[in-house]
Amino acid sequence: MSPAGPDHGTGTGPAAPRPADDGLRELAAQEERLVLDSFGNEDAWRLGSLLVELARERGAAVTIGIRRGAQQLFHCALPGTSADNDAWIARKSAVVERYAESSYLVGARFRAKGRTFEESSRLDADRYAAHGGAFPLRLRGTGVIGVVAVSGLPQADDHALVVEGLERYLAAG
Repeated sequence: MSPAGPDHGTGTGPAAPRPADDGLRELAAQEERLVLDSFGNEDAWRLGSLLVELARERGAAVTIGIRRGAQQLFHCALPGTSADNDAWIARKSAVVERYAESSYLVGARFRAKGRTFEESSRLDADRYAAHGGAFPLRLRGTGVIGVVAVSGLPQADDHALVVEGLERYLAAG
């Protein structure tokens, strides 16, 4: 073993980062970067409308939901979606509320350990889904105050749409 830790391969130093580790770091970095200074009802309308616009540009059939605490501030179900999308939003949002991290990051942490969220979390799969698409609304100096969620695309794409929407919303001020 090298002084820096176990050697995996060359015998000359620490192991190179695994791709899964890089992915986890990127997901965590998104959460550190996408922090809000304030968030009210009008902010939910602007963010939600921006996400609707992005989805329509892509022809994406998604449902979008934004909650602050227990109150739903924004909801839009685009053509091609169903009540199943609302159920997915509720389950993914429950993961964010429980772990204070994006549903995609939570699922990725389980997968990085070679486990599934469904088998290892011991949570009811009818209430929790660690699939991409729900992201914490985090206030600087306060913490998580809500959730923005998208459902209708593959989980990585749901997550990417939310992240892009938050990035554009923050860039617009």
